[in-house]
Amino acid sequence: MWRKYKVPAALLLACLLAGCREEGVRQEEGQQEAENTIEIGMTFDSFVIERWQRDRDVFVSAAQELGAEVNVQNANGDLQEQISQIEYFIQKNVDAIVIVAIDSNGLSEAVEEARRAGIPVVAYDRLICDADVDLYISFDNEEVGRLMGEHMREHLGEGGNVLQVCGPMADNNVPLVMGGFSEALEDSGLTVVGTEHAEGWLAETGFLATAEYLGTGEIPDGIMCGNDSIAGQAIRALSEQRLAGSVCVVGQDADLDACQRIVEGTQCMTVYKPVEKLARRAAEMAVALARGEEVSTAERMDDGSYSVPYERLDPVAVTKDNMDEVITGKYHEESDIYLNIRDR
Repeated sequence: MWRKYKVPAALLLACLLAGCREEGVRQEEGQQEAENTIEIGMTFDSFVIERWQRDRDVFVSAAQELGAEVNVQNANGDLQEQISQIEYFIQKNVDAIVIVAIDSNGLSEAVEEARRAGIPVVAYDRLICDADVDLYISFDNEEVGRLMGEHMREHLGEGGNVLQVCGPMADNNVPLVMGGFSEALEDSGLTVVGTEHAEGWLAETGFLATAEYLGTGEIPDGIMCGNDSIAGQAIRALSEQRLAGSVCVVGQDADLDACQRIVEGTQCMTVYKPVEKLARRAAEMAVALARGEEVSTAERMDDGSYSVPYERLDPVAVTKDNMDEVITGKYHEESDIYLNIRDR
C-alpha cells in the first residue's frame, strides 16, 4: 500500500527556487555563449563559377572550427543586391564582412559605411578599389596570366595568332591576368588577334567569340580563356569544326571538366589556384580581425587610393604531364579526372 507523505512547504519552495536558479544560470550561459560567438557576413558575386562553392564550403567550415558562424549571401551578379547585402550585415552588426566583389569599382561607399560602423572588411580574391579594406587576400593574378602565356609560348613556339576571351573588366583580376599574359608573350612572335570580354563571366561568350572568329575562315593557333568554363565553351565551338585538340586552349581554376579535357587532349592547360588554402587562410584572418586582433601581411597592394594589406598565394600551371602530381587525389579524384579515358 502506498503511503502519502507530506512535503514541508519550505523544502518544496527551496527545491523550486533551486531549479529556477539552475535554469536561469543555463539561460544566462547560453546567452553569453551566443553573445560571444563571432558572426561573419560573406557575400559572393554568384555561384556561376564552379570554384566559388568550394571556396564557400571551406571558408564556412574553417570559420566554424575557429568558433565563428558565417552568414553567406549570394548576389547573383547584381551589384545593387550586393550593396544591399553589405548594408544588411552592417545593420546586423556582424563582426566582420568578407566580400567577393561583383564590381571592383562599385563598392567603395558600402565598404566605407562598414568601416564607419567599426566592422573590418576583407576583399576575398578580388580587390575592391578605392576602399581601404582591412585585408585583400588573393592569388598572384599577374602570375596566372604569365603561366598561361608561358605555356602557350612553349607549346606554339615562335609565332602564331591568339584569340583572347577574358572575364569582365569590372573584375580587378582580369586586367592583371591580361597584363601577365601579355608580358609572357613579349618578343615571342605570338600575336593577339582579338579580345572579347565575358560580361558577368558568361561562359557562352567563349563559344560565340570562337565561332565568330572561325567564321572569318581563320583558325587561331591558341585561345586564352578567362576561366575554364569559358575554355569549355571555346572548345565546343572548335569541336563543331573538328578542330578540338588542334588549337592550344588555356584557362584557369582547374575545374573538373577542364582536367578531364586536359587528359583527353582538347585543352592544353589550366592554372590551379588552391582555393582550400585561400579559403582557410581567409577564414583565419577574418576571425582574427573580428576579434580585434591585428593581422600582418608581407605585402601591400595599391587599391587606387590606399595601400592595403595584401596576402598573396601562388598559382600552379597544370598540364597532362603534372596532373597526377598536382591535382589527382588532392583536388579531384582520379576516377573523375580519367572518367572518359578507357585505357587509363
